Amino acid sequence: MTTEAFKNHRGLVIPFNRANVDTDAMLPKQYLKSILKIGYGDWLFDGLRYLDEGDITTVTSTRSINPDFVLNFPRFLGGSIMVAGDNFGCGSSREHAPWALRDFGIKVVIAPSFADIFYNNCCKNGVLPVRLDSQIVTEIIEDVELNEGYEMVVDLEEKTISLPHEKVLHFKIDDALRQQLLLGLDTISITMEYERDILEYEAQRRKATPWLFRKLV
Repeated sequence: MTTEAFKNHRGLVIPFNRANVDTDAMLPKQYLKSILKIGYGDWLFDGLRYLDEGDITTVTSTRSINPDFVLNFPRFLGGSIMVAGDNFGCGSSREHAPWALRDFGIKVVIAPSFADIFYNNCCKNGVLPVRLDSQIVTEIIEDVELNEGYEMVVDLEEKTISLPHEKVLHFKIDDALRQQLLLGLDTISITMEYERDILEYEAQRRKATPWLFRKLV
């Protein structure tokens, strides 16, 4: 599967000032019944966004919105960069969580730390996870809460974040994951880049060890 290539992004910042946010909260278990990789955005943080319960058959527009949840604040509607607390994406390894973030419109998640599997799942699905020092994250969240319309620019090619007032931060990311995001590829797509080599190897194996490829009667 290919995703939209990520090079740089300017977006409105959403402060999600919570630590240990788990994937079960991002996408509750009842939505894992869907076999599609798209359409999860309406269910992101379902138990926090809505006051009533829902499942994959519920019409989202009929549900009761929780006015006290940050994703429902009018000032953050359309936000595409989330800044959160430590250990973001802990819990189960469900890949549905980054699917939901992506479909909601989140392009970047900034936090002091991430669960490893979630971090890699984000990179495979077009969501850039950025680790920054906890003090810097706290300062950004405070600035966002004080200043309506707070935007930043995240440049993956340069590995920089441009904040208001010309302040620039630098972040680190594994180069292989960076290339994956820049090209908009997942691990299967990357493997298929070597399709010719794979087919040549299989042909050589069939010739050298034909008994391995005989069909059993």
